[in-house]
Amino acid sequence: MSENVVHLHKNTTPAAPTVTTLTVVPDPAPSSPVPLWVRSGRAVKTAVTHERTKTTARTVARHSLYVMGGARIVARRTWDGRTAARYERMLRAAEAAGNYEAAAEWEERGQRYREARHRRRMDLLHSPLDAAKGALVGTGMGIGGLVALGVVLAIANKDVTDVVTPIMAVIKAIDLLITIVQVAWGPAVTLGPFLALLALWAVGSKQQAAPAWAMPATVRNDEGEPITPSIVVKALRDLGVPALRNAIKEMGDAGASMLGPIRIAGCGVEVDVTLPSGVATNEVQGKRRKLAENLTRHEHEVFVTIPQAARTVRLWVADSGALDEPIGPSPLVTDETMTADYAKGRAPWGQDLRGDAASLSLYQRHLLITGLSNQGKTVALRSLALWVALDRSVQFLMGDLKGVGDWAMFDGLAATLIQGPTDEHVMQVTQMVEGAVEEMNRRIQAPPGTTFPPLIVVVDEAQVAFMCPAVDEDKRPYGGSKATSRYFMAVRKIHNQGRAVNVLMWQGTQDPTDQNLPKLVREGAHTRASLALGTEQQARMALGDKAVDGGAAPNMLRPGLDKGTLVVASDGIKVPVGQASITVRTHYIDDDAATAITDRAKALRDGVTTLHAVERGEDRDPLADILTVLGDASRVLTADVLKRLTTLNADAYGRWTPGDLKRVLEDAGAEPYKSDGRMVVGRDRVARALANQSDQGSASADG
Repeated sequence: MSENVVHLHKNTTPAAPTVTTLTVVPDPAPSSPVPLWVRSGRAVKTAVTHERTKTTARTVARHSLYVMGGARIVARRTWDGRTAARYERMLRAAEAAGNYEAAAEWEERGQRYREARHRRRMDLLHSPLDAAKGALVGTGMGIGGLVALGVVLAIANKDVTDVVTPIMAVIKAIDLLITIVQVAWGPAVTLGPFLALLALWAVGSKQQAAPAWAMPATVRNDEGEPITPSIVVKALRDLGVPALRNAIKEMGDAGASMLGPIRIAGCGVEVDVTLPSGVATNEVQGKRRKLAENLTRHEHEVFVTIPQAARTVRLWVADSGALDEPIGPSPLVTDETMTADYAKGRAPWGQDLRGDAASLSLYQRHLLITGLSNQGKTVALRSLALWVALDRSVQFLMGDLKGVGDWAMFDGLAATLIQGPTDEHVMQVTQMVEGAVEEMNRRIQAPPGTTFPPLIVVVDEAQVAFMCPAVDEDKRPYGGSKATSRYFMAVRKIHNQGRAVNVLMWQGTQDPTDQNLPKLVREGAHTRASLALGTEQQARMALGDKAVDGGAAPNMLRPGLDKGTLVVASDGIKVPVGQASITVRTHYIDDDAATAITDRAKALRDGVTTLHAVERGEDRDPLADILTVLGDASRVLTADVLKRLTTLNADAYGRWTPGDLKRVLEDAGAEPYKSDGRMVVGRDRVARALANQSDQGSASADG
């Protein structure tokens, strides 16, 4: 019973006397107690969801199902032993695998088994009569023998009663046997079912004949499980492809005939799987994640490709965690004596998944590298440029539309280097590419058989150029993908004809779409490589439908974790037979190492004056421009001077011939001369002629 609370209130109003009021306030009603059945339900729910309860339930279910599974296995073994079911299964498996010779052999074995079984059954029809006859004859002979033995004993012992002694001994032995059976029969009948259940449990336990949910949770180590034939077949069986699962169940060898040899392949293993009839290769490719998890691997550690053999998939399974370990440094860094051969050599780019060196031929191949931001695109593209720069015949025109200094080490090596992300930089890069087009046209018009040194036009962050909204004075846009778009059309022209005269286009771009990487441009590249991407549609844009349909999946690479890992589609790299692409883990070359490599490349050259802007459409002083392109070199080949002038201003010098250059120099008194049998332009002569020209101009002005 609750107690009441007494409150005292004093009325202290000035106009009235003080009055004390006594108020009795009852306690609030106590909260209703939680019903017992509710608390019991909560307790039951807690008990049911408790991990210990779950483990106990799984244990009970597992061992119960072991008995059922063991009974099923024993029944199947008995059935196989008593019927021709085994031969039928092997026959169907051989037919499913297309091995008709083995199918005919198993059919013949099954027929021989049926004939032998028929003979045994016919023999059983005659066996009761034969057994009765044998029993009568045996019994008669047995009794006669015992009587004869008794007669011998009676004669020997001179006691006629010994005649029946052997017979009585046999009767007592039979009586003892009956007594033993009577004593043991009761326990045997009682324990027999338990022993039978124990035997079935042992069979089921050994074969793990229980569903996966009832099996104990296994703690996996960091190394993962080794890849064995049984694990591969089980992973395929549990892939969720009904036709594949049913075919494996029907195969007498449990699916082992599908597998080729498991071979060590770099930091993993490789196995070819011949799929049964009715199962398409893309059904396995589309379940890569589930297959990887069935093999106790992460999705990025399993690659599914299509080899040349029909109805076959090739599985490459990495050692657990192996792909997260960095590869070694680039040979460009470790070998300071390395040089390059653009025409015959291959750039050391990285390693394939097998751990073998992956090298790329750059000879007359346009290049496109794409991927999400901050995945190593610039480093991968730059490492190729660093290698080919060690060939002194290679010339560069470079535009870095990011402009943070990633290509700054090529200053003094590239003829033009424009760095910056603004529309003005896009205009300069566009004019640079258009200058390369004019150089390409000049080379095309040269006499047949003329050889030209390679000119590589590199544009990093090319999506900035395609998305540029600026227009020129004629209202032609610099960006876009229309026939009036200046950058787009310049790239297309180089793609169409540049390869024949060694003018090549290399581009790096982010996040490919139809807007920032037009279809005609991406399909014009001979070598297409992609880092991690977001979707399969982007993968198709980056590499093409053929590569993706063949298993290329840059969208499966992990952004941030697989930096520098590329999926490459090109005939310039060694791709496994029957595949359309290869995955390459590229070497990382940092800025300091890149600077050291470009210093070695600069030492191979006479000196290159790098232009940081392209000036067009204005009056030029040819002699001053010649001195500019000579740079610090004491002398430069006349052919190289022509190329540098074209790069400096294609409008003014794009159509110059050696005769034009010679004429200008002779008029100025700085004519070319021979050095080591080749015509060169001397810097001192040009500088002296330009100084004389300035003096004459001053004198004329004074006059």
